[in-house]
Amino acid sequence: MTITPLGPGIGAEIGGVDLSCGVSLTVFRDIHQAFLDHMVLVFRNQSVEPRSQVDFTELFGAVEPHPLRSRRSHDEHPGVFIIENRPGKPSARNDFWHSDISFNETPPQLSILHAVVALEGKGDTLFANMYAAYESLPDELRRSLLTMQAEHSAARLARRNEKSPATDGKQIQHVPLPVEHPVVRTHPESGRRALYVNPYFTSCIVGMEKKESAQLLTLLNIHATRKENIYQHAWRSGDLVMWDNRCTMHYAVYDYDDTMPRLMHRTTAAGDRPT
Repeated sequence: MTITPLGPGIGAEIGGVDLSCGVSLTVFRDIHQAFLDHMVLVFRNQSVEPRSQVDFTELFGAVEPHPLRSRRSHDEHPGVFIIENRPGKPSARNDFWHSDISFNETPPQLSILHAVVALEGKGDTLFANMYAAYESLPDELRRSLLTMQAEHSAARLARRNEKSPATDGKQIQHVPLPVEHPVVRTHPESGRRALYVNPYFTSCIVGMEKKESAQLLTLLNIHATRKENIYQHAWRSGDLVMWDNRCTMHYAVYDYDDTMPRLMHRTTAAGDRPT
């Protein structure tokens, strides 16, 4: 197994591992440590069936379906979420910075995306290092953020999904109530602090006047997504990419249309409540 860093403090490519065959305990331990060190791991040239992707994800935590259940899951493996782009069926847009499902009381610890069919040169995904985002803030601001809570809501995503051709107009049956999470969370495994707000699901800072809250969130999000804080992944068919939702945000570039076939399989592993 080889580990090759990819970005400025975030991202690494793992070589010499075939995930379709399963991994030994020793290899898993090495992958797990690399994941904690680099936050985003890239495995190239993987031919991973849905069952194998579920098995690999479950090494980290229980596989969970998307809470809004607005799009198709794999018929035999409901924990595998299908992201497809094809003529007449465009993929839902995710070209906004976010941390997956941060509106849940217990957001997923990680997400895994396998590119069955990728659009090479299109549809890159950007990842932001939220450890660095927090650690590079001015001292006084870092200290003040430690006592703050932010509200996270699924309402915006539910409204988007109900209007999207990718969902066939399917109505969301249950939208979780907003939840509060700390603006700065402590990673349960690394012990490091990371900024935990995002432009799409974080609706406000609790107890702060609306305008002031919006200004602070805008400042934090601009700071977090500076170029030096980003790894940009260019997809190839066969890529399997996993990222740590506890200390990253991501943004899916939407620079293609429904004439360009694309098929991705996503799984998430259960996490704990941010503290």
